[in-house]
Amino acid sequence: MNNTRDLTNLAKEMRRKVIKMCYRAGGGHVAPSFSSVEILVALYFNILNLDKNNYTDSRRDRFILSKGHAGALLYAILAEKEILDKNILNTFCQKDSILGAHPETHLVPGIELSTGSLGHGLSFGAGIALAGKIDKKDYRVFVLLSDGETEEGQIWEAALFASHHKLDNLIAIVDHNKLQSLGRVEDILSLNPFSDKWRSFGWEVKEVDGHNISQITKTLESIPFTKDKPSVLIAHTIKGKGLSFMENVPIWHYRIPDKKEEWKIVCKELEIDENEFGDVFE
Repeated sequence: MNNTRDLTNLAKEMRRKVIKMCYRAGGGHVAPSFSSVEILVALYFNILNLDKNNYTDSRRDRFILSKGHAGALLYAILAEKEILDKNILNTFCQKDSILGAHPETHLVPGIELSTGSLGHGLSFGAGIALAGKIDKKDYRVFVLLSDGETEEGQIWEAALFASHHKLDNLIAIVDHNKLQSLGRVEDILSLNPFSDKWRSFGWEVKEVDGHNISQITKTLESIPFTKDKPSVLIAHTIKGKGLSFMENVPIWHYRIPDKKEEWKIVCKELEIDENEFGDVFE
């Protein structure tokens, strides 16, 4: 297990990279990426059997970013793992770049599935997990879902399929920040009682603070939570975590800062030199 203090610093660096990528692109999903930072840091640096030397090996662990709108964060993580060239991050969402707002599997190394149309990732992951069982391979399949995404019916079809086939090599992680693109999940389509729903579909459930790397790591080290059952980790997070004016504010699902005052807060809270955003302060 990597040093928690080092990974906490890495999480802050991932936030810096995401905001810089979106600044250069003139857009991007900053707040949805920020809520998932500690989850991906814990996964890629403490849990996954996946690195620059084995990311195409059939025995590797798989990670599927079903909430594909957090693609900028995944690119930053893959670059840190040296699966993706760090220099290419500067081209995010720009002409002729392979790095779109949502990740594409045939263009970007380390991407298991093209995502962004929400609801598909868990079904795909269940299929890969079943294939692993049939082929007698011991890889695990991790799927990161957004909580708004779990309003999709396909999620629950996949949940039934996974429990029916006893896919204890499948782990769903829900970024439970309680917001979706246009408002609060509770107001748009309530998921409560959320944990009990997963249990009733035959999954073993655990809940964690989704910004506590050590807690996420310790919990995922115990997978499968129960033999012959798929596991779901409900990670309680804050959308926009790390930037005070973004936290828990729905409008920041799509927006990036566009005022000098906002960029000053970005630089202060993420410890970025204002020169990184030169034209903002001219």
